[in-house]
This record gives sequence, structure tokens and C-alpha cells, in this order.
Amino acid sequence: MPMKIPFNAVTILVAINVLLFFASNSITELTNLLALYFPQNTNFSVWQYVTHMFMHGGMMHLLFNMFALWMFGTQLEDIWGARRFVIFYFACGIGAALIYTAINYYQFDHVYSLLRATGLQSFDIQSMIDRGVYPPDVLSAEQAGQLIGIYKSPMVGASGAIYGVLVAYAFNFPNHKLILLFLPYPIAAKYFVPALISLDLFSGVTGFSIFGGGVAHFAHVGGAIIGFLMMIYWRKKLS
Repeated sequence: MPMKIPFNAVTILVAINVLLFFASNSITELTNLLALYFPQNTNFSVWQYVTHMFMHGGMMHLLFNMFALWMFGTQLEDIWGARRFVIFYFACGIGAALIYTAINYYQFDHVYSLLRATGLQSFDIQSMIDRGVYPPDVLSAEQAGQLIGIYKSPMVGASGAIYGVLVAYAFNFPNHKLILLFLPYPIAAKYFVPALISLDLFSGVTGFSIFGGGVAHFAHVGGAIIGFLMMIYWRKKLS
């Protein structure tokens, strides 16, 4: 009899991410098509709430996310099965993207309203955003950078889904020890994961990030929130 190969969701997800990473390096249009843009950007499409999870901004970004997916996701899939894991993974990734978009919209609208209050019309503001210019007597450089950055910079990566996976891991394996790269001391998952999420929340609110710029901190927090809510719901449903 031929050997039956089991369906392994984590392996397939990792393979798709790797393939699309190298494909996007060769076909630049894939980023415009699959990365998640702000809804008012002409490059935005609804499917990007799913496809952004398979795009990454660089090799290290890809490696960190795929290592985390393999390390934590494999153990969850072992106890849940492929179907439940895939549902959880995509729910966290899509939920993270929706929360990220909502926060971006709030921030964008606040700055946009300052410009409209001066009498500028929508097409005038759009032209300014497209050209990357702003009236210094109305906006600070930080506000202008926020407005232009939200509009032009797409979000990529599986990090939102990964943070949901981390929360689920802490629920299921609370006493397993984990190690941060910059803090080589083992910490139980039930402490490690909340600390990591708190660090992302702090970075998102203050703008200060120890991980460098271009990190979608609120997407991380959003994925963790969705993961937490799903774990609470599943526990009550199965109890």
C-alpha cells in the first residue's frame, strides 16, 4: 500500500508564504495586488485582508514569522487538527487586519479633518498626499508623515495571525518556557506572551519601537485580541 501523507496545515502555509515571497521579488506587481492598502488607496481590494498574510517585507521578516508559525502552530495543530487550526489562523489574521485598518482610519481621519477645516477640498488633499507635500502652517511634519504613510504604505506579513497563535499557545501550554532573543532567560508562556503583547501596545501608542520602524504594532495587538476572544469562546463552548 502507498504511504498516506497526512494533511499538515502549517507546512502548507509555510510553503505558500515562501513561494509568494520569492515570486513577489520577481513580479513586483504582486505587492500592489496582494499587500493590504488603506481602503481609500486606489490599490486597495477586499481580498487583501487575506492575501497580505502571505506577503513579507524582507527575508528576516519572513524567517521570523515562519519560524514562529512552525514552532507554535505545529503544536496547536497536533491537538486541534488541521481544520480548526486553519480557521483560527485566518480568523486572527483577518481580524488583526480589520482592527489595524480601523485604527489607521481613525488616525487618518483626524489629520484629514484638520486640512478640511482650512477649506481645502478632497481633490486638493489627495493631490498633496500623492505629491508628498503638506502645508506646514496646518500640519506638523509628524502629522503629515502619518497621513501620507497610512495612505501609501501597505501592510504585509502573517504577524497578526502569529500573535493569535501565540495567545492560543499560552492558553494551551501556559508553563512551557520561551526565550526572547534579547533576553536569554526562559519565561513561562503565560507570562511571555502577555509581556510581548504589552510591548507592542506600548510601541503602537507611543511610536517608540525597539524592533525598528515599519512594524504594524496594532495589527499584532489586534491578532492577539482575536486569538484571546476565540480561545475564551471555544473554552466555554467545549466545557
